[in-house]
Amino acid sequence: MSLKRVLIGIVRSYDGTSDRAKDPKLKTRYYNLSKEKCFEEVTSTLKKIPGYKVLHEVKSVGEITLEKRTSFGRTLDITVSVLGISPVRSAVDMYSASRGSLGDLGANYRVILNLYAVLDKKLGKYKVDA
Repeated sequence: MSLKRVLIGIVRSYDGTSDRAKDPKLKTRYYNLSKEKCFEEVTSTLKKIPGYKVLHEVKSVGEITLEKRTSFGRTLDITVSVLGISPVRSAVDMYSASRGSLGDLGANYRVILNLYAVLDKKLGKYKVDA
């Protein structure tokens, strides 16, 4: 992780992914799966990751809410959104925010990269470049 990310993390306590993200690592991920199948795969994968607790999942909306405790005792709230782009293509976006007022020193950025790495490993054969 770069020094720039740590400096940004001093003042900012959230991070998220999108199509327009400046950082290529924070771009939306696309998979050649239907929304329903992608939601099932993402949910089952997230439930198996140690240190993360699935709090809520809404299949009709395609949203999964997670919680993670950092080694410093802070709590991160993570929302994973599964969007149906077409009948056979889905997109996965994430948003992570720290509870509390101070910055996170890049913890939310690292959490998003970690979750994407796990999902890319599990769903790699379905992954497509936008």
